[in-house]
Amino acid sequence: MMPCTVKGVVNAQFIKPALFSAWLVLLASFACFAQDEDSNPAGSDPKDQPQKIQIPTDPTIESTIEADEGDASEVVPERQFSSWNQYEGKYFTARAGGGFLYDTAAYAQDTQSKEQFPLEFSYKIRDFRFLLAGKFPEFKRSVTYSFGIMYDAPTRSWLIRQTGVMVALSEKWGHLFIGRTKEGFSLNKVMTGYDGWTMERSPMNDATVPLLADGFKWLGYLPKHGLMWNVGYYNDIFSKGQSFSSYSSQEVARLAWLPIRAVSETHSLLHLGINVRYGKPAENKLQLRSRPEAFPAPYFVDTGKFAATATFMAGPEVYYRRRNWLFGSEYWVQKVDSPSTHNPLFIGGDVAATWIITGETRTYNTVGGFFRAVSPARPVFQGGPGAWELVSRYSYINLDSGTLSGGRFGRFSEQLNWYLSGNVRLEFNYGYGHLDRFDLRGNTQFFQSRIQLQL
Repeated sequence: MMPCTVKGVVNAQFIKPALFSAWLVLLASFACFAQDEDSNPAGSDPKDQPQKIQIPTDPTIESTIEADEGDASEVVPERQFSSWNQYEGKYFTARAGGGFLYDTAAYAQDTQSKEQFPLEFSYKIRDFRFLLAGKFPEFKRSVTYSFGIMYDAPTRSWLIRQTGVMVALSEKWGHLFIGRTKEGFSLNKVMTGYDGWTMERSPMNDATVPLLADGFKWLGYLPKHGLMWNVGYYNDIFSKGQSFSSYSSQEVARLAWLPIRAVSETHSLLHLGINVRYGKPAENKLQLRSRPEAFPAPYFVDTGKFAATATFMAGPEVYYRRRNWLFGSEYWVQKVDSPSTHNPLFIGGDVAATWIITGETRTYNTVGGFFRAVSPARPVFQGGPGAWELVSRYSYINLDSGTLSGGRFGRFSEQLNWYLSGNVRLEFNYGYGHLDRFDLRGNTQFFQSRIQLQL
């Protein structure tokens, strides 16, 4: 075993077993706090038993989740078609959906930026997917399923998206998902891309956290203590060779605490989370790269492929919501076991602020620990203005470490989101980015737009 040569960082191969064992013990302890306080031992006086604490409800906080991470719906006992895309039966339900994203991007570059990457106006399909989700009403506990397929524009192929089964273990033990899903690292990554406040996730997020993984994920929430957990194990038995599969196996843990979840007209909520991740790169090779938050653009930062036996990531996430304001930040480091490149250490993250001008509040899901899309109170197609949201964000990534020179990139972004309804959204973004790579320091202005349709 090679000792870590990066000062102040413990070797990831030593951290892995100890860290995840400690996390599992800790999470099991948290789950024990959720014993049903309404139950009384035989022969005991109910007056002597502690009363169950009633957690007040807030319409902007939801505590249910399904396999497709969509909204829960009531089970209809009689077999019927409730709408053209939804079936409610006695033994199973099914809802068909889909999504479509179309991007345009124009650029203004200085001389050094043009030498790094000459860019031209471009337009491209960003995402095109079909979804099917439902539940099995006959089971005593909630059992839901999801199936998704997406057209991957860069590879011009169809990929299986979020697909699997989610089982509600119990109120205190949470849910278990088996199949293809998000790993659970990073609130912004867990969110559906269609729900995010910006067009793209931060470059550090895209470069270091795979979009999907095959395995199982255990997640839950203890309302009395305001604690949320998410633990998963994944491998590439079924996904090996696919564009998103860069690891042969990975273990991920995420723990969040909601110290503020007040029920009042302010809808105040404070989310404090910590993420850890250990992964083994496929074929002992790793490549980190990311576009500059513009899908039609090339990869601005890129380490190229290099030898690596393991990676360890850790970092915090902080989000605060008050009425129609939302502030948030995520930051993490990734240490790579790669003696040939001097065990590089990569860093990055982002900080963002959003203001929904029309007054709506983003709903927060306590089980998954993420925010939903903005739902306009007065949709355009019903004679209203829709919902308007202003977003400011700064993101940063540094892939220069060890012998690798993947580049450093930072970007300021201002975005306007117009939610015409729950199904139609228009996005307009201006960004200013600075890239330090190829011994050049280039500045690029980004002018982007997106049409988003979903069902």
